Amino acid sequence: MSEPVGTFCLVLHTHLPWLPHHGSWPVGEEWLYQAWATSYLPVIGMLDRFADEGREDVLTLGVTPVVAAQLDDPYCLREMRTWVGFWQARAEGLATHDRGHMRDTGVREYRAAQAAQAELEGRWSGGLSPLLTRLVGSRTVELLGGPATHPFQPLLDERWTRFALRTGLDDAVLRTGQRPQGIWAPECGYRPGLEHVYASLGVQRFLVDGPTVQGVGGTTAEAVTVGTSDVVAFARDLEVTYRVWSPRKGYPGGRWYRDFHTFDHASGFRPSRVTSTTTPPHEKAPYEPDKALESLERDAQDFVDVVRNRLLRHASVHGRPGLVVSAYDTELYGHWWHEGPMWLERVLRLLPEAGVRVTTLRGAVEAGHVGSPLDLDAGSWGSGKDWRVWDGEAVADLVDDNAALRAYVAKVLDESPQLGARDEVRDQLVRSTLLALSSDWAFMVTKDSAAGYARDRHERHHREARELAGLVERRDPRAHDLAARLRAVDGPFGHLDARLLAERIR
Repeated sequence: MSEPVGTFCLVLHTHLPWLPHHGSWPVGEEWLYQAWATSYLPVIGMLDRFADEGREDVLTLGVTPVVAAQLDDPYCLREMRTWVGFWQARAEGLATHDRGHMRDTGVREYRAAQAAQAELEGRWSGGLSPLLTRLVGSRTVELLGGPATHPFQPLLDERWTRFALRTGLDDAVLRTGQRPQGIWAPECGYRPGLEHVYASLGVQRFLVDGPTVQGVGGTTAEAVTVGTSDVVAFARDLEVTYRVWSPRKGYPGGRWYRDFHTFDHASGFRPSRVTSTTTPPHEKAPYEPDKALESLERDAQDFVDVVRNRLLRHASVHGRPGLVVSAYDTELYGHWWHEGPMWLERVLRLLPEAGVRVTTLRGAVEAGHVGSPLDLDAGSWGSGKDWRVWDGEAVADLVDDNAALRAYVAKVLDESPQLGARDEVRDQLVRSTLLALSSDWAFMVTKDSAAGYARDRHERHHREARELAGLVERRDPRAHDLAARLRAVDGPFGHLDARLLAERIR
C-alpha cells in the first residue's frame, strides 16, 4: 500500500454512573442492562472479530472504572440474565400481534434476546474483564482508564484528583493486568496543571474537546504536548465527529433508521423508523431493516469520504499527513442509534481501503502526529465548551455540597490518622464520597434529564458519607455497622485504600 493520506483515530467512551440497587426503571439498573444489550454487546463482538483477524490498533476504547465494576459484578450479571429473560418474553408476546410489522418486530427482538442470553451464558459469563483483557493483550484496542467514579476533575482539589485517578488506574490493572497509559478525562474537562497530576501517575495522553486546543491557536490535526510536561493532549475534530453526533444533521436522524423516541407502549419495543425529524410519533412509518442497511452503507461511505477529503486538504496545505480524532460515547452506537455498531464496523473496514491509516492514540503518537507544546485554557466538551454544565447556576448547590464534603472527609481522616492495616470503615467513607462526586448528577440536573433521580442520588450519597464521617470523627463503634450496610449496596472498588488519601501520598 502507498503512504497513507493521513491518520484516523476513533475513540469510544464507555460510561454510566453506579446504578446497582438504585432503582430499576425508567432510570436505574434498566439503564445498565439496556446499554449492555444494545451497545456493549455488539461493540465488543465487533472488536472480537477484528481480534480474530489479527487486526491491531483498531480503536481506542475508554471504559470507566465504574462501568467495569458493574459489568463484572455478580449481582449485575445475575439481574442482567433476568432482564434478558423478560426481554425474550415480551418479544414472544409481540410476535403474535395482529399487525404484520409488529409481528416482525417481535421476531427480531426475540432472536436478539436469544442471542444475548447465549452470550451471557457463554463469553460474558465471567463479566467484561476477561473479554477486555483479550482485546488489550492482542493490541486490538488501546484501553483508556480514568478516575474511579467519573468526577469532573477541574472542580476537585489536587488531593482528591490524584486519589480518584490513582484508584481508577489501579482498578484497570486488577481487571486487565495492564495499567492504561491514556485516560478519557471525564467530560473532557481540563484546567491548567492537570497534566502534572497525570504525569506523576504515569498517564501519557488524554482527550480534550476541539475548542480547548483551537482556542489557544492549536489545531485538531495533531496532538500537542501540554505546557512544560511530556503529557500529550488529543482534541476531537468536531467537523468530522458531528457527521454522526449532531442531533440535527447526524446520520442517526436518517429516515430509514430505527426511531429511538417512538415505541410501542405495550411491549416497550421500537417498531418505527425515523421517517422524518418532523413526523409525529403516531405517523411514523414501520421500520424496514433492509432499507436501513442500504442507508447505512451510503452513510459509511460518506463518512469515509469526509475523513479522506479532510486529510487530503490538510496534506495539500501543510505538506504532511494530518490526524482526525473522532470521539463518541459508546452508548451512541446501538442504544441511541440502533444500526450504529454495524455502521461503525463498516467504516473501520472501508477507511484502510481508502488509504487512511486507522490506529489508536498510541499509534498516532508512534506515527509522529505530535506537534509543539501548547498551554491550554480550561475547557470541556459540554455546552459552551466551558464548565457551565457542571459548575453553572443550576447546580451551584451541588458544587457547594461537593466542596464541603471533600473538605469535611479530608479533615476527619487527617484528624484521626489511620495506623497500620486498612480500615474498612474509612475505605467505605471515601468510597461513598467518590460516588457523591460523580459528574453525572450535575449533568443530569443541568440538562433536566432525570433531574429528580440525579438530585436524589446526590443527596443520598452526601447524607450517607456525612453520617459515616461523623461516626468516625466521634470514634463511635456504630460506624462499623453503617459502613457494612453501605458497602452491601455501594461497594465497588474493593481495592480502594483510604490511607492513600489520608497520608497525602504523592
